[in-house]
Formats: sequence, C-alpha cells, structure tokens
Amino acid sequence: MKNFSTVVTRAAAVALVACAVATPVQAANCSFRPNAPDQHVVVKGDTLWDISGTFLQNPWCWPQVWGMNRDEIRNPHWIYPGQIIYFDRARGRLSLNPPGEGDGRGEPPITKLSPQLRSESLERDAIQAIPAGMIEPYLTQPLVVEAGELARAPRIVASQEGRVYLGTGDRVYVKGELQGGKTFQVFRPSGALKDPQTGKVLAHEAAYLGSVTLDRAAAPGVDAHSFRVSETRQEMGVGDLLIPMPPSPVRNYMPHPPAQTVDGRVMSIYAGVTYAGQSQVVTVNRGSVDGLDVGSVLQLYHLGKTVPDPAKKGVLGFGRQTIKLPDEQYGSLFIFRVFKNVSYGLIMQVTAPVEVGDVARSPE
Repeated sequence: MKNFSTVVTRAAAVALVACAVATPVQAANCSFRPNAPDQHVVVKGDTLWDISGTFLQNPWCWPQVWGMNRDEIRNPHWIYPGQIIYFDRARGRLSLNPPGEGDGRGEPPITKLSPQLRSESLERDAIQAIPAGMIEPYLTQPLVVEAGELARAPRIVASQEGRVYLGTGDRVYVKGELQGGKTFQVFRPSGALKDPQTGKVLAHEAAYLGSVTLDRAAAPGVDAHSFRVSETRQEMGVGDLLIPMPPSPVRNYMPHPPAQTVDGRVMSIYAGVTYAGQSQVVTVNRGSVDGLDVGSVLQLYHLGKTVPDPAKKGVLGFGRQTIKLPDEQYGSLFIFRVFKNVSYGLIMQVTAPVEVGDVARSPE
C-alpha cells in the first residue's frame, strides 16, 4: 500500500450533492499540497487513496474537488489504468480532461470501438478505493454476533450417526426458525466486545466454522431441519449456531466522513493483540445506529492526558490542580464492515500505535 503517510480520501463523501457549497471550515481544509503535480498517470495497483494523497493536503476532500454526488461516491468505478488525472489549478479541481477542456470533473475521451465480444466487466479493471485484498477475509464471515441474534439463532442439535467430527457432505440437524433461508454460516461465539466507555457488552465475536445448506425443512410433527455441510473451516458440532449467509459484499467504495457526528472508542484489536499498526483491523463501539456505513472514515486520537498544573501546587502540596491536555490526532480508520452497534475498521495511516480505548472521531 503506497503513500499511507498522507491521509487521503477521508472525505470522499463530504459533498452530499454534486458541487455542494462548502462551509468555511470545509473550504479551509480542502487544499492541495504545495508540491502537487500537474498530472498523474493511473497505473495498475494505484488506489484512490494513493492518488488522493498525491494531490490533497486532506484527501477526504476528494469528492469536493471532483464535484461528485453521493451516488457516484458509492460506485466509484470510473478511473482506470492508463487514464491521466489533471490538476486544474485555475479551478482548484481534479479532472480527467486537460485544464481548459470539459467541465472541471471531466469524463474520459470518447473512443470508437469496433464490434467485438467482451466477456469481462470494465469494473474489474477500475482502480480500487483501497487495496481490497486487505479486508477480503473479513467481508464474508460473521465476525460479530449481537445479543439479539444469539438468542434467536438456529442451532445444531444432532449430527449424522452421532459423528463428532463433521466434513463436507455430512448431515446435521438444526432446530430453530430459518426465516426462509437456505444457506447459513456456522459460528461459535467467542470473546465479548465491551464498550470501553460504558462497560456494556455490545456483541460477541464469532469464530467462523463453515457453512451448511438446507436439505429438507422440518415436516409437521418434526422438530429439526436437515442440513448438509457445504464447507468446513474448523470443527463444528452440536451446539454451534447458524446465521444466514450475508449478501455479496461491496468490493469498492469511496471513503467519506460519517453522515452524522461520531465520537467513539477503539473497542478491540483483531487477533487479541495489545497494539495495532497500519493495515491492521480494529473494532469501534459505534455502528449503523450511530450513522456509520461502509466507507466511513474516522480520525484516531490518543486521549489527552491530565497532568499537574506546575503553577498551582495547592496548600502544602495537597489539592494540586490539574490540566487536561488535548486529544492528539495520529491516524485514520476506514470502516469496512458495519453492524448495529459495532463496526470493523482498517487502520490506514498512523504515526503511533493504536490502543484499546483510543478515540475514533469524525474528521474535522
């Protein structure tokens, strides 16, 4: 991943409407780097995050300098290797047309193509907002199961011929409401995710065991549905729980600030380590109910320390007054998987280690 030392597409969705009028604070933040080049040739392996860092001081202003609207931000399949991105200094905009041509944002030049069979989507070649391979393993597994889901999740109650170790094709019996589902992931609840601010358990992390497919729904007078194991990652057995297979995840998205102000905390570091660095995954104690969605970008802060006031020592050394220091911003977090009260984020750029309890806040 290149150029992560520059925080890049952090406000890819700042503009809710194309060419939206920026507030004075937004306008002040949306500046280009003094050494920004006049143009950049897109090459395979580039990401929007990388390219934005080439031009912008605060690259979360990416959509503003393109005049992108919300729909375009959600589907940014429009920049491909070989295209040239121009910095139109007169307009303060980026464009796919040379300065002085087109409409500021610009569109690729029209090219006549002879009729021929094309079997691949152009979107496969479009550059990604971030390197998708870094979050691919986290997109299709349960990861988090919230309290309500645990209570109503179907569970495995028996296996074919009482087998302890189950493999692909083995039969298992499941009790519970399927809600019309036919393909399920099998999981086992593991560690509790506690809110660092309230101590409340928001959800449980889930160990992904594999998947099962409905073979035959329970007939009248029968309590259990019949399933076949379609994939195994870890041992599964009686007592393990089922969750519906999620829809195919979005593979490309434009980073943007949350739709509403978010002030959360880093709740855990994936794999249970104490500190995290660039390109590692953490959870935060905010989710969809708090205004987060896929692609939201948060800034990371170390909580400001409270230190003694050297000028006010108190009487006889007692009752010494203190000073609260400001929180220190040291990096950015890209939210790629959102649940109701919990979200997973990829650490995009940091100048210090990430710790549980650090602040994760909307970009300023």
